[in-house]
Amino acid sequence: MPADLIAGFLSGAVLIVAIGAQNSYVLRQGVRREHILPLVLVCASADALLIVAGVAGLGAAIQAQPAFLDLARYGGAAFLLLYGLASARRALAPEQLILDAGTRLPLGVALATCLGFTFLNPHVYLDTVILLGSLASQRQEGKWIFAAGAAGASFVWFFALGYGARFLAPLFAKPFSWRVLDSLISMTMFGLGGMLILD
Repeated sequence: MPADLIAGFLSGAVLIVAIGAQNSYVLRQGVRREHILPLVLVCASADALLIVAGVAGLGAAIQAQPAFLDLARYGGAAFLLLYGLASARRALAPEQLILDAGTRLPLGVALATCLGFTFLNPHVYLDTVILLGSLASQRQEGKWIFAAGAAGASFVWFFALGYGARFLAPLFAKPFSWRVLDSLISMTMFGLGGMLILD
């Protein structure tokens, strides 16, 4: 049983610990120290929910309905490209990158954006529901322990990313650093959006 837990944790970590749209967003909000706890809880809980759904058999249902993945693909691409444009605008306007009370995102907007990065990304379904669900199902009796390990990896990662980002705060006291970060985020969003369209 511990072997199933460890295998699940490592499998989940390999898939989750990659700088993508969701991780870039959590990193940015972590540096800004805005709504960290709600955001990391939403990201990790969403992963856990999707992993459980995959183990319960949702992966097979999704594979049988390719139209669902197409909808997520094009909707996700549009969302990423729009956020990429917003990041590019922030990078070109350094006066908007100075942290003060007036620049804080409302919690509802922050959570809605986070949910968009989570559920409009077709790769999240491929990784959590289909791939991790398939890996867990191969373990039969240990599949739920495997799923618990994979979900645990998500919680560890997002809490480390969200709260660890504050150690970068001195670096981001300078508007130039925000310009670099937003430029990198913008390029990441455009790249991921383009890949979704061309995939």
